[in-house]
Amino acid sequence: MSRTILLDREVGRAMSALSAAAKRGLGDPALAELVVIRASQLNHCAFCLDMHLTIAREQGVGARQLDMLSAWEEAGDVFDERERAALALTEAVTVLTEGFVPDEVYAEAARRFADAELAHLVALITAINNWNRVMVARRIPPGGYTP
Repeated sequence: MSRTILLDREVGRAMSALSAAAKRGLGDPALAELVVIRASQLNHCAFCLDMHLTIAREQGVGARQLDMLSAWEEAGDVFDERERAALALTEAVTVLTEGFVPDEVYAEAARRFADAELAHLVALITAINNWNRVMVARRIPPGGYTP
């Protein structure tokens, strides 16, 4: 089996446009990076982790949040309620083991985000999951991202 699966340029542009629109619509660049990093952790995407950790630092996300992200549920006040709702939704959408996002997870996110923000958050989670799967399938190693 070939380790290289080519990504069509038009598909790449469309995926990039979705990611960019979702981030803009969410309106919180630091939160957006926490979301994409958490999904990338769950999906074991080293390339996306490397890239988005760099971007998160540029967006001012602190080392403590980045260090505690994989254990955000147990991290106490390291993450505020809005961040916690976004991270819970990220995990629920990324790991669909039960087939659905639990109602209580969605309801909590809906309490913390305006309708348009929530739509963009779901789009962002969907976009990073797409990117993770493409990069993992292509076996793209970390280190190729340059800001």
